[in-house]
Amino acid sequence: MLQTATPNPLRWQQQNYSPLARQVDISVSAAKFAFNLWWDRNVADRSPQHRNRRAQWLAGTLLDLGPTFIKIGQALSTRADLLPIEYVNALTKLQDQVPQFAADQAIAIIESELGSPLQTLYREFDRVPLAAASLGQVHRARLHTGEEVVVKVQRPGLDRLFKLDLQVLSRLVRWSTRYSQTARQYDLDAIYGEFADILWKEADYIQEAMNADRFRHNFADHPRIVVPKIYPRYTTQKVLTMEYVPGIKVNDRQSLEAIGIDPKEINHLGICAYLKQLLQDGFFQADPHPGNMAVTQDGKLIFYDFGMMSEVQPLNRDQMVKTFFAVLKKDTDEVVHTLTDMGLIETVADMTPIKRVVGFLVDRFTEKPIDVQDFKSLRGEMYTLFEQQPFRLPAKMTFIIKALTTLDGVARELDPQYSLLVAAKPFVTSLVVASPKNQGSGLGELARQAKGYLAFQLNKPNSTEQALRRLEARLEQGELQIRVQSVESDRHLKTLRLAVKALLYACLTGFSALLGAVLLVGAYSGGAIAAFVLAGVSGSFLLKSLIRVAIREKLDRLAG
Repeated sequence: MLQTATPNPLRWQQQNYSPLARQVDISVSAAKFAFNLWWDRNVADRSPQHRNRRAQWLAGTLLDLGPTFIKIGQALSTRADLLPIEYVNALTKLQDQVPQFAADQAIAIIESELGSPLQTLYREFDRVPLAAASLGQVHRARLHTGEEVVVKVQRPGLDRLFKLDLQVLSRLVRWSTRYSQTARQYDLDAIYGEFADILWKEADYIQEAMNADRFRHNFADHPRIVVPKIYPRYTTQKVLTMEYVPGIKVNDRQSLEAIGIDPKEINHLGICAYLKQLLQDGFFQADPHPGNMAVTQDGKLIFYDFGMMSEVQPLNRDQMVKTFFAVLKKDTDEVVHTLTDMGLIETVADMTPIKRVVGFLVDRFTEKPIDVQDFKSLRGEMYTLFEQQPFRLPAKMTFIIKALTTLDGVARELDPQYSLLVAAKPFVTSLVVASPKNQGSGLGELARQAKGYLAFQLNKPNSTEQALRRLEARLEQGELQIRVQSVESDRHLKTLRLAVKALLYACLTGFSALLGAVLLVGAYSGGAIAAFVLAGVSGSFLLKSLIRVAIREKLDRLAG
């Protein structure tokens, strides 16, 4: 039989990879990444070419570190709001650059897991994988009953690698939580726990099969959503056999248009499918990147991967429903209220900057893509937000945000000018016309909000009345130039106070060090030690104050 050539394995793919070497590799890569961040922020130029080189290095490093870090990179590739575009582009390619492993290893795992020779399990089996992912690879096959299937095989040694990686990441998280206020503020430990839990579930193919069956049941009444059938007889924790359903990659706009499919229609179908998952079912695919979705020749949407799934509890789901319809109605007060109830916003004394920014996002996001340049008009409010840091991100919510930002990226590839309001109309309409019998099964709050939104649309005031109400709201919120100038003056005063405090610590440090040196020369060793200890303590406070002054200056430049 013809043997396929396999590239040399990376270090994490080798069987004799020791735990100590793994910890050294991760620690060295993390230290180098931290140094690169510091260097780029303080020394190097910030040209696109330099950022592109750094991005390529980061993508290559994550690929060399293996599956756990490839998953982290894939998550970061959806965060264009956090990373420069060069990093997003480089990390996106991780979805297509994961190395395959030898077909002989895949076959050995299949035979060991299913307890039979390959020939008795499948009539045909293609040794060349269709695709290789971070946790496994997929081979096309045919059952003896004639059905075409794909066989997903887990990477050899994945359990051992996960244990090593999660131990190292746990130590890094504990260290960060102990010494970093930011890590404590954003509950990094809970986010790590949620990530580890989902990662272990994704590596269990029996759990994925159960997820696929549940997902298929949720969309049983939706003929334009396709979910491949699972074959339990040929499925274990490390092997998954499912129906072969080919399709066009969901973000391949040219191929879709070539066969007469309107990308905007696929956009609406995908948005409505995700609104149903999040707001109605409370069970959603947490990793909707283009490799996990495709389109059939007749315009149906296929969902493939069900390893990374997450759930929304009923209480949070009701809050999300209220937030969604408040966004559609552009009700800023209700949006802020529901986000506060969900723990995403912390109540502060002056909520005006938060309401202004949220109102801006609500107004623009529902109608057209956000232009970052428009944020210049909100620089004072943005400064206040950065200073007060009122936003929180609970662990569960990180995966909802990840799914939404990934989906938003796919939607904008299909239609750069897509509108959430227009795309969501079919979903809202289906809720309004749903029968009372169906509303009793989890649709209560959703249907009520949908009918309330319909009533709002019918009774919506004309454009003149809306303009007057917006003006009245702005007057009530005190959006006058004198208030902005007051914020600017307060900002300069706070910077001055920090600088004075740093100067006092510098004087104390210098005086203590000088006193210690004099006492040491005079053979007063005890006093010298005490003076040097005082110098060290005050020096640490000096360093902390200087860091705060530097951060304050950067925020001042951002606001200006």
